[in-house]
Amino acid sequence: MPHERRTETSLYGPVKRYLETLGFRVKGEVCGCDVVAFREGEPPIVVIGELKLSFSLELVLQAVDRTAACDEVWLAVGASGGNRLRDPRVRKLCRLLGFGLLGVSSAGSVEVLVEPRPWRPRQDRKRRTRLIDEHRKRVGDPAPGGSTRQPIMTAYRQQALACAASLSQGPRRTAELRWVVPNAPNILLRNVYGWFARIERGLYELTPEGAVALARWSPVGLSGHR
Repeated sequence: MPHERRTETSLYGPVKRYLETLGFRVKGEVCGCDVVAFREGEPPIVVIGELKLSFSLELVLQAVDRTAACDEVWLAVGASGGNRLRDPRVRKLCRLLGFGLLGVSSAGSVEVLVEPRPWRPRQDRKRRTRLIDEHRKRVGDPAPGGSTRQPIMTAYRQQALACAASLSQGPRRTAELRWVVPNAPNILLRNVYGWFARIERGLYELTPEGAVALARWSPVGLSGHR
């Protein structure tokens, strides 16, 4: 029987479990980052992880770009022959840049090859705040890290789906929907996805596009919304 082709998404589960053992809450595909791990505190600790099947310059460049938005960056790479994880120069580079390096086997085990060293570049506070806000607002963990070529289940999309679920029973007023999603009036007014139609001021109904989206995304997008 042929082996299933390995993808970056296959690294996400093992990396998530490892970071959870360190006391982090982990979610995938947050604001363009493969993995975001978050631990409450004063201040909160933010860790960004990038997943790749092999070590490359592109991976390093991605990690460099993430440094201003977090406290630590971890590179997680598939552990197989030819990916340069055993090259001492790779480990030295990670140490110089302050990155952690994880090797993830095909069986799902995680080996810590380099620990992230304390290094605090000039932080992008706006970007960091956006990461924390999206992580806190997102219900559950609906988007596995490494996902590509498909819409990401963001907190905003989850809220829009919750509005759509309420409207699936018939037209409703924004005052009613606010009990389900506090931001419902703004979501309905902006109508980013074309799921809602205004009947009159403050009264909306679900469009055919909204019904299709609701069927496609439920129950993933509605987990936690009632």
